[in-house]
Amino acid sequence: MKRILLLLFLWPGFLIAQHPAAGTFTITGSIKGLSENAVVTLTNLNNSSDTVARTLVKKGEFVLKGFIAEPNLYQLNLHDVQKKSLLFMGNEKITVSGDVADIQRLTVKGSVVHNDFMEFQNTFNPLVQRLSELNQQIASKPDIKREDTLMIAYADNFARVKKTIDDFVINKKTSPVAPFVVLVTSEIEQDLQVLERRYNILSAELKNGFYGLLLKDQIEKGKIGAVGTEAITFVQNDTTGNPVSLASFRGKYVLIDFWASWCKPCRMENPNVVNAFNRFKAKNFTVLGISLDRTKESWLQAIRDDKLTWTHLSDLKFWNNEVAQKYHIESIPQNFLIGPDGKIIGKNLRGSDLHMKLCELLGCD
Repeated sequence: MKRILLLLFLWPGFLIAQHPAAGTFTITGSIKGLSENAVVTLTNLNNSSDTVARTLVKKGEFVLKGFIAEPNLYQLNLHDVQKKSLLFMGNEKITVSGDVADIQRLTVKGSVVHNDFMEFQNTFNPLVQRLSELNQQIASKPDIKREDTLMIAYADNFARVKKTIDDFVINKKTSPVAPFVVLVTSEIEQDLQVLERRYNILSAELKNGFYGLLLKDQIEKGKIGAVGTEAITFVQNDTTGNPVSLASFRGKYVLIDFWASWCKPCRMENPNVVNAFNRFKAKNFTVLGISLDRTKESWLQAIRDDKLTWTHLSDLKFWNNEVAQKYHIESIPQNFLIGPDGKIIGKNLRGSDLHMKLCELLGCD
């Protein structure tokens, strides 16, 4: 569950416009189903209170004009029908046409970058859809082995997804779509080295832009608790009030699992963690739960209800949990897999990914 919800989405319906030269933008719209004098506005998606332009529909058309500092995500709001669409635009001349009955299929013209985005989306979205389907099938088979045809298909499709992202960033490194793509796909691999490599391909101008700066911040924060680094040490009380240190688990494979009783995605993932714990606990593996709960009663009840039979720690400080602060946790569920030598060897392993990693390390019977 996100602590801070970043308004970035990568699904059909996103519209991308061309990297602008200096000047102003003009959006000329002809959308069927709009009433005479209906209000149309353009707002900054990252700041909904920022209305960039406002106009009225006249004889079935509208014109929005204004200036924006750099290409970014904006929302086209059709107030009388309470519908909206998204534009990734700069200072350029754009035409938008279509029907309010099919708002997600508006036609946008006058943008080279829109074509860049569509090129990526048409290749990327089917692959991600297939990856999701395979992941669901694998998750329904907790005892699946690496040589299973489903696992082979998943690995092959995952490799194609990564290549699609890499190819786009290399070929479009000066397009405003490139840093956006790198940012919104970063959750797929959750590999800091890959993220930094893709970031470094971008042009200097894009690195200093809105999405480039978000990427830079994500990379800097990601280096705390990165795979390959020493796990940050800590001591926190368990359910009986006794202090437990991470160091006491040295020599074991330990999944540090950040969760909370109030976090629905965490509770949905718990059966998978239970299954992994029971499957690998005889192979030098355990789980160490760190709860971001506020009340002990809710924390303990969730442990009982979900049958979480491993060690649990919490200081009941909600998002200010001291261990979560050390690891820069801003969303849960989140986890770190620690090796016997105390180094981080995996992170954010959920669903079948957790079983696949443990099979790789410990073997599957």
